[in-house]
Amino acid sequence: MELWQVALVGTAAFFAGAMNSVAGGGTFFSFPALLAAGVPPVVANASNSVALWPASLSGAWAYREELSRYKRYLVPLGFVSLLGGVAGGLLLLSIKDATFSRLIPWLLLFATLLFTFSGRISGWLRGAQAGEPRNSSGALAGHAVVSVYGGFFGAGMGILMLASLAIAGHKDVHEINAIKNLLSAVIYSVSVCTFVIAGAISWPYTLLMAATAILGGYLGARFARKIPAQWLRSFIIVVGFVLSGIYFYKTYQAA
Repeated sequence: MELWQVALVGTAAFFAGAMNSVAGGGTFFSFPALLAAGVPPVVANASNSVALWPASLSGAWAYREELSRYKRYLVPLGFVSLLGGVAGGLLLLSIKDATFSRLIPWLLLFATLLFTFSGRISGWLRGAQAGEPRNSSGALAGHAVVSVYGGFFGAGMGILMLASLAIAGHKDVHEINAIKNLLSAVIYSVSVCTFVIAGAISWPYTLLMAATAILGGYLGARFARKIPAQWLRSFIIVVGFVLSGIYFYKTYQAA
C-alpha cells in the first residue's frame, strides 16, 4: 500500500465507523475508498464488512446502559440476525453485484421514508394504547429481510434497521440506535466468518480499516448520546435522503 492509499482508506474507515454508530450509511465512505485504492468490487465489499465488524461492537458497547433493559427482548432478534447474516453472506458469494446494486437506491429511499413516518405508522399498526415493543411475527420477518440485506451488502443497513425498530414500537431514538448497533454487530459477525472462510478478504486494507473504524465507532456513539433525540432523528433522515440521491446518481447516471 502506498501512503495515499493508507490515508484514504484509514480516514474513510474512521468516518464509516462513526456514521454507522450514529445513523448508518458508513459503507458509503469506506466501500468507495477501497474501490479507489484499487481493490476489486467483491473483495472490497467483503473486506469492508470484516473491517467494520469491530466498530459495530465498540458502538454497541458504548450504548450498553440503554441495552441492559432489553436482554430478553434481544434474544429472538439476535437469532434472526445470525441466520440473516449467514444467508446474506452466502448470497454475496454466489450472485453478482450488478443486478442487486440497481435496487440499492430504491431500498435506501424506502427505508428513509419509512423512518421519517415511523411514528405514525407505528401508531396505526399497534394502536394508541400500545405498550412496550414486542417481537411480533411481522417485526421479526422485517428484521430478517434487513439482516439478509446487511449480510449481502450493508450499505444503508443501519437506516433500514432504524426504520424497522421504530415501526416495531421503539420511540427513544437513542434506544433504537443502541439496539441497531448490537444487531448490526451480530450480522457482521456471521458474514465475517463466511467471507474469511471463502478467502474473499484483502487483509492489509481490512486490518487498517478495522483499527480506525473502531475508534470512529466508539467516538461516534459517545457523541450521539449527547445530542437531543429530535436532532439525531433529523440527522438520520437527512443522511438517508442524501445517500439515496447519491446512489440514484451513481446507479443510473449512465442511463
